[in-house]
Amino acid sequence: MGWGYVKSISYLDLHRRVSADIEAETESALERLGPSAKSVRATVAKLLEHRTFTYPLSVLPMIVHAVETGTPEPAVPLAVVHELWWTSACYLDDLADGQGAFVAGDLSESEALLAAVISGNPLPLLVVQSPRIPESVRGVLSAETVKCWILATEGQLSDLRGDVAATTRDAVVTAYRGKSGAPFSMVTAMAAELAGVEKGRVELWREFGNVFGILWQIFNDQEDILSGRNEDLLNGTVTYLLACALEEAAPQSTERVLELHSAARNSRHARAELTDVLLSPAVLRRYEKDINEFRDEARRILDELGGEAAYLSALRHLVDESSRMLLQTDPTDSGAV
Repeated sequence: MGWGYVKSISYLDLHRRVSADIEAETESALERLGPSAKSVRATVAKLLEHRTFTYPLSVLPMIVHAVETGTPEPAVPLAVVHELWWTSACYLDDLADGQGAFVAGDLSESEALLAAVISGNPLPLLVVQSPRIPESVRGVLSAETVKCWILATEGQLSDLRGDVAATTRDAVVTAYRGKSGAPFSMVTAMAAELAGVEKGRVELWREFGNVFGILWQIFNDQEDILSGRNEDLLNGTVTYLLACALEEAAPQSTERVLELHSAARNSRHARAELTDVLLSPAVLRRYEKDINEFRDEARRILDELGGEAAYLSALRHLVDESSRMLLQTDPTDSGAV
C-alpha cells in the first residue's frame, strides 16, 4: 500500500472517544492493588492526576490493534500500561534532573518516588492480568513490560554517562532507542501480540515503535527549545541536535561548542550562544535531513505492514506530525512554531 491518505480517525479523535474507557480501566487496575494497599492506591492516583500529557499517545497501541483487527477497544488495557509507564518514567527523569520536588503536586518527593515505582512496575503487570486480556498472552505481555524497563534504563544510563566530547549521532540514536524507543516499541509489540499476529509482524511493529520513539524524542527536543524552557541545556543533556552541531563544527570550533555546553547549565549567556550554534543553517540542514530519513523509515515499515486503511492512515498522519521540522535559524520567527 502506498503513502496516499484515506479518510481516517485521528489519534486525538480516538482518544476523545475512549478516554472514559481508559480512565475506568485505570481505576480497575488501582482496585486490583487490593484492600491492604489503601495508601498506595491513593498516592498513585494523585501522581496520575498530577501528570497529564499534552499529546495523548496512550491510544497508539489501540490504533495498532485496530490496524490488525479493525477494532481498537480490546487494547484499552495497553493504553493504560502506556500512561502508567510514562507517568513513572517522567517523574524519575525529573528526579534525575533535580526537578522531582516540583512535579508531584502536594505529594512529598519520597511519596511521589514510591508512587512512581508502583506506577511503572507492578501496576502495569497487574493491568495485563486484566480479564480483558486473554490468558494465553498475559505472560508475553508481562515479559514485554520487564524488557522495556531494562532497555529504557540502559538508554537513560547511556544518556547520563555519555562522554560529550565523543558524542556522535549514532551514539545518541542508540540512547534514544532505549529511553524513548523502548516504551513505544513495547506497546506496539504488545498490541500486535494481543491481536494474535505472527511473530514477523510483531517484530515489524516493534521496529516501528523504535523508529517512532526516535522521532518523538526529536520532536520533544525541538519543542524544548521553542518553548524557551531549555531544559536540555540546563540539564546538560546530549541531544541529537547537539550531536549534529559537534559533527558539523570545524575542528577548531568543536572545543568551543563543548565549552558552551558545559557552561550552559549555569549561564544564560552560554545558553543563548549555544542556541545560536545549534540553530545555524548547516546544523539544521543536517538535522532536517536525518529527521526525514527517520520519517521515511517509519513510513516504509507501515507500508510493509499494511492493514485496516483508516487506522493505518491515522498512524501515517501521526508519523508526519512527529517528524515536522520545527526549528529555524531565527527561533523568534513566528513561522518556526
